[in-house]
Amino acid sequence: MSVDPRLAAIASYFATRGWQPLAFQRETWAAYLAGLSGLVQVPTGSGKTYAAVMGPIAELVAHPAPGLQVLYITPLRALSRDIEQAIKAPIEAMGWEITVESRTGDTSSARRTKQLKTMPHILITTPESLAVMLSYKDGAKRFGQLQAVILDEWHELISSKRGTQVELCLSYLRSLRPALRTWALSATLGNLEEAAQTAVGLGVEPVIVRSNLQRETVITSIRPESVDTFPWAGHLGLRMFETLVAALDIEKSTLIFTNTRNQAERWYQALEFALPEQADKIALHHGSIDRSEREAIEAGVKSGDLKWVVCTSSLDLGVDFQPVERVVQIGSAKNLARLLQRAGRSAHVPEGTSEVFFLPTNALELLEISAFRRGLALGDMETRRPQQKPYDVLVQHLVTLACGDGFEPQTTLKDLRQTVAYADLTDPEYQWVLEFIETGGQCLGAYPRYKKVVKEEGRYQVSDPKLARNHRMGIGTITSNTPVKIVYTNRKQIGTVEESFVSRLKRGDVFFFAGRQLEYFQLKDMVLYVKGTRRKSTVTPTWGGGQLAISDTLSHHLRREVEEARSLLTTVTTPESPPAAGLSPAPSSVATAAALSGAPQPGDRGESPAIANAELLTIAPILAAQQRLSSLPRADELLVESCKTREGQHLYVFPFEGRFVHEGLGFLWGYRFAKQKTATFTISVNDYGFEILGPKGYPYQDLFSSDFFSITDLEHDIRASLNISELTQRQFRGVAQVAGLVFKGYPGSRKTSSQLQVSTSLLYDVFTKYEPDNLLLKQAEREVLQDQLETHRLAKTLSRLDQRAVVWKDTKRPSPLAFPLLVERLNSRLSNETLLDRIQRMKEQWDNGRVDPN
Repeated sequence: MSVDPRLAAIASYFATRGWQPLAFQRETWAAYLAGLSGLVQVPTGSGKTYAAVMGPIAELVAHPAPGLQVLYITPLRALSRDIEQAIKAPIEAMGWEITVESRTGDTSSARRTKQLKTMPHILITTPESLAVMLSYKDGAKRFGQLQAVILDEWHELISSKRGTQVELCLSYLRSLRPALRTWALSATLGNLEEAAQTAVGLGVEPVIVRSNLQRETVITSIRPESVDTFPWAGHLGLRMFETLVAALDIEKSTLIFTNTRNQAERWYQALEFALPEQADKIALHHGSIDRSEREAIEAGVKSGDLKWVVCTSSLDLGVDFQPVERVVQIGSAKNLARLLQRAGRSAHVPEGTSEVFFLPTNALELLEISAFRRGLALGDMETRRPQQKPYDVLVQHLVTLACGDGFEPQTTLKDLRQTVAYADLTDPEYQWVLEFIETGGQCLGAYPRYKKVVKEEGRYQVSDPKLARNHRMGIGTITSNTPVKIVYTNRKQIGTVEESFVSRLKRGDVFFFAGRQLEYFQLKDMVLYVKGTRRKSTVTPTWGGGQLAISDTLSHHLRREVEEARSLLTTVTTPESPPAAGLSPAPSSVATAAALSGAPQPGDRGESPAIANAELLTIAPILAAQQRLSSLPRADELLVESCKTREGQHLYVFPFEGRFVHEGLGFLWGYRFAKQKTATFTISVNDYGFEILGPKGYPYQDLFSSDFFSITDLEHDIRASLNISELTQRQFRGVAQVAGLVFKGYPGSRKTSSQLQVSTSLLYDVFTKYEPDNLLLKQAEREVLQDQLETHRLAKTLSRLDQRAVVWKDTKRPSPLAFPLLVERLNSRLSNETLLDRIQRMKEQWDNGRVDPN
């Protein structure tokens, strides 16, 4: 096979480093130089960045050209620094005359202004910063020489509105440069073909490059010494911090992942308390901590000065931490791709072995880690699908183009239909959007600020500089609770928290943030001034975002694990000698799957399947109690339990489909029961099932039929079962912000979230009353149904459940599987008694033969 002579410069650089290009890198370079577009999927830390950029660099070295040649889009600002350094390394080493710069929200205004006049050859940026660049005049000149666009961490972008924003920006760039090549990079995706097509646009056949690199992932569970027969969410967690400290080595570089920022703050406190003499080697990293402090922490990890970092998804993605030797996951990661992505932070080199320690916050999560092993052994991975016609992003994009060089409507419509997101955008829908941004639509025509564009000589443009300036300040698709800056009284910034948290504090209150005890001093202009204090506090900020739910892929394997547990109980009802607490390593491999199924393995010394799975042995008391009090369902069974207490009649249902699906199912079944016999129900959900609490003696079993699995009129029944208008109104806030209907204010005088809420609520009421077919209203309702309630997955679940045998069990008290649902509901109830006290009282009553969850 002949080698393109343009790659000689790349080969020379690799030779100076003693490297050999990997096969997937050579394949990508050849495809790029042949004028093709595509997607590269290889394990994390395998060299994707050089696979993507060396082809364009080779072309630039061979044929130097002025202006912007390569656009590198990354989802996180934090990644831009590492990517810039990685790309500059060969350029500086070889003396190639190629300029590389970054442009993100952290870039100084002087640098951004200079870039608009003189672009580098290679620019690293984010989706938001790219959109802002398109909003300035002379875009055609600025991007007129562009040869390639690289989409990093595409799996993180594709299914979000930010991914749609990228699709729209690329559609404009392709209108300027029809031969533009696009390459997406991804480490973890289940639907490669669809993801690749979304990246390159319709009408182009994407090349998909895979590697034969094998990265083993070793999952080691940190197990409790004993488990409570009746577990609940969070009952382990911080109780096991000493076990975690004993399992780890402070001299081994470790990332400790949590699923929420609040959880990260609490674990950092616990570890600092456990190892005060090592406090200088432990750090906390999450997205609300000030950028300069995050950068210092990342530098500390790379230099080896920091050994343990408690973090959130802020360090999920491609930041290159080669010194990191292991990863800890606190609580279930809830989907296979997330766990694999986090595992890839350790041994960040090709064909390295990723080591993950898993610490459960709930004993039943040990079932989930077994399900993770099973799924990874089979090579399963979640799919991430692109958004379908989010009108708010389209409104924002068209105004962005109008702020820049303007746009011709029919040509732009043709470009839009080359994206996957808007491939089926209809003429009436497009016309509605155009009228909305030009005249304010049916309802807002009397207000000049909603007449954003004017049509001049066949092109839509923004003629008012103030409107253009306000629009640029609002560009983006991520909406959140209004952030409040936290600043010391000497003006040094610490980070941000949400206004909803600050509103609960008063002067003199002490809270814990970014590893510091802080005292509330003064709130002014959305800035909270604080002082350091030695007064202790357990108050920790909470952030919006809700709880993670297990994925469809993981739920499939979880049901198999429950069935496996059932068969284990028939083999060994109770282990003769329980496994020692601590570590139970098991590689994610086919061998693991074989061990779980009890199949003979090479070198098998005759251990039973029970011995092969320490997690299931650890929770054997819980599983045995579940089997004794009720049942452990097979994968082809649906377990339904009924129990009477002083609260009323409880119905517990266990589909094991994830909390979002269960929320929809719970309300749907409650509605279908109430249609037959009127009652008021309380719904409680978790990842394993849902509870419907009704009046005493409510005849659930008598009313139940196969109609409860029907998908006929599903959306109608969902709307009827929920206060859909309230959910839609809440969702509309975000839609309105993206569409530019509300202005957040200028820096230093930002509007509060309550002011924004009033503005969006007023708009929602006006649209609902006078324009019920408003597309933004329709979109908000669609997002509630599809994203929050996952009605598409709910329909599939109902069809699956209809094929299962329903196992009804009348129990005298909630079973171990039902107990977490009862606690979930109690936790949301106000009481002068702590949750732990209530739980302990219930257990004592059960031991005495009484059932009273009040």
